Amino acid sequence: MAAGMNNRAIRLAHGGGGRYTQQLIEDVLLPILGNPVLDPLDDSAVFPMPGARLAFTTDSFVVHPIFFPGGDIGRLAVCGTVNDLAAVGAKPVFLSLGLILEEGFSMDDLKRIALSVKSTADEAGVRIAAGDTKVVEKGHCDQLFINTAGIGVFDGTHPVSGSGAKPGDRILVNGSLGRHGMAIVTARTELGFSDRILSDAAPLGLLVETVLKSVPEVHAMRDATRGGLAAVLNEIAGRSGVGMELDEETLPLDEDVRGACELLGFDPLYVANEGVMVFFIPENRAGDALSAMKTSPYGRSATAIGRVTADSEGRVVLKTRLGSRRIVDMPSGEQLPRIC
Repeated sequence: MAAGMNNRAIRLAHGGGGRYTQQLIEDVLLPILGNPVLDPLDDSAVFPMPGARLAFTTDSFVVHPIFFPGGDIGRLAVCGTVNDLAAVGAKPVFLSLGLILEEGFSMDDLKRIALSVKSTADEAGVRIAAGDTKVVEKGHCDQLFINTAGIGVFDGTHPVSGSGAKPGDRILVNGSLGRHGMAIVTARTELGFSDRILSDAAPLGLLVETVLKSVPEVHAMRDATRGGLAAVLNEIAGRSGVGMELDEETLPLDEDVRGACELLGFDPLYVANEGVMVFFIPENRAGDALSAMKTSPYGRSATAIGRVTADSEGRVVLKTRLGSRRIVDMPSGEQLPRIC
């Protein structure tokens, strides 16, 4: 059994999207539940059906607080599920919505979240096709947890895997890093922040569709949620058998996020995003992909942040502003629990 699972008990770090999450899946769950559809461990499963190829995903949301600057748990649930479908190249079509409600939860707040789900689903072009509600005793749930599942179709596109990055690819992102994680931090009143950072929670299906139409040769994609950019790059580097080199000078980071990270001692590479997709594009098509992204309101600050290399298999390296190099490792713990 891998280190970290030896204590035989779940820790908060197992939900952080980094090394402990990986161990939980690979050492405990996958040996029991693994099958050819699940084993690729992409953001969505891809499988054929008569006359079509479908993508299917599921996710749960336990964010605290449930209302935060730039969004709420309802918008987060729709965006997270839509983006997981988009990350394999599918067009999101249908979502389910499961609500686990704590006794005493405000009916007005529930209506507010339902309206947020509806408006975000409309923006993403998806329908809520099924749902369920459960109520638990007070103290057995923190206000509201949401589970979603999503179905997507491949409408003239091909599936994109997280194991497809190739040496020479440019690494592109559509927006600034770390906004969602820092929005949750500044919304937690016990930390005493007077200014609020807005979450980047956004449905990226249309942006991805635009990129794929312009550059069908996209080799890999992944949305950088739990564990941030660092977790995504390490996962794809390992699965693709490649190395990666980032340039610190090109990392898109807004000043309010940079300041909050410096104040709290967070590395923005490890902070969660909910509106950032990472693309791996052949170098000769990177400019076309960036141009396509910038036509979307969620891609106006799109930029190239590094490249895929043939050496240092499975390793991500950051070239700093001072010209030195440091390893960007897979996150080991949980910087901030209950962020999504």
